[in-house]
Amino acid sequence: MAKFIPHPSIINAAGTGDKKISEFFGHMNSKSGDVSIAHMLSPAGWSEPGQKPEFDEYTVVLKGKLKVETEKESFIVSAGQAILAEKNTWVRYSTPFDDGAEYVAVCIPAFSVETVHRDL
Repeated sequence: MAKFIPHPSIINAAGTGDKKISEFFGHMNSKSGDVSIAHMLSPAGWSEPGQKPEFDEYTVVLKGKLKVETEKESFIVSAGQAILAEKNTWVRYSTPFDDGAEYVAVCIPAFSVETVHRDL
């Protein structure tokens, strides 16, 4: 069996700035809880609250730079690089750089508001 995805669902991003999330696979677009795959366009100055999700998040940066903070470390992930934020790890994503970032995020199991556990 094959499942064709003619277009993504556009999802509102948490945090500051107008980040665009285009979900191809996940709870909203493909009605799947196994995995979510989304294309992200994050403008300069965007940031989101910290979170401690119940899913692994694999991120591949296509353009620009993404800042990824954990409780113990901070990373600058540039185009052509990737990072894995393992489940139950506190993490915060941002793009405090002039060019923002374009990246793909894969969450296993799929991202959900109920399992992301954002800081208040």
